[in-house]
Amino acid sequence: MKKTWHHQDIIEKFEANRNEELAGPMAAYMKGHFPFLGIKSPLRKQLLKEHFTEYTSPEPEQLFEEVWKLYNLPEREYQYAAIALIEKMKKHLTLGDFPVLLEFIETKSWWDSVDSIAPHFVGQLVKMDREYGEKIMLEWSQSDNMWTDRSAILHQLKFKQQTDTELLFMIIKQHADSKEFFIQKAIGWALREYAKTNSDIVTNFVEGNSLKPLSKREALKHFV
Repeated sequence: MKKTWHHQDIIEKFEANRNEELAGPMAAYMKGHFPFLGIKSPLRKQLLKEHFTEYTSPEPEQLFEEVWKLYNLPEREYQYAAIALIEKMKKHLTLGDFPVLLEFIETKSWWDSVDSIAPHFVGQLVKMDREYGEKIMLEWSQSDNMWTDRSAILHQLKFKQQTDTELLFMIIKQHADSKEFFIQKAIGWALREYAKTNSDIVTNFVEGNSLKPLSKREALKHFV
């Protein structure tokens, strides 16, 4: 029988595997934005797999309360664990969860957390109701927060044939002149990923619009 969920058990597992020698280089890789425990990705995923096997999941109505208990801890591995918990229970996400996902995006923001939350969880919600999701994404795309803008650009990253190209191109054009590195990269990444499904429409879009060199280079790098 599985044990009852408690976030403290994850903390104990992670603390038992703290590695100060690895923590410094890992923090440096993230430009010093976050402290690290020094648990590399393969071990972290193994520890979480063991935990999810050994313990029950939280009740759906307690999901985000439990996620925040991990996400608010200082070390970056706890944000990864929090995101893994959402992934484990993503079938319980609803359209009402856009605001809390936005809060995660705008809290302890960096590319690693945003690029997990936007394509996987935000994209899932948009697919539930495309009309409502488009409205929310257009609101996000006009945010003063760069990471929220990036999320709007990337939310269809895994949609393939289900991509709403009109929405994708509309949001990209809103940010085509951005000087932000992470916005330029997101534009290129979103276009490059969709090019795997429809290279012609991406090529035509890139050729017909004024994009920053980085965005254009990223968009076309694998098929030109």
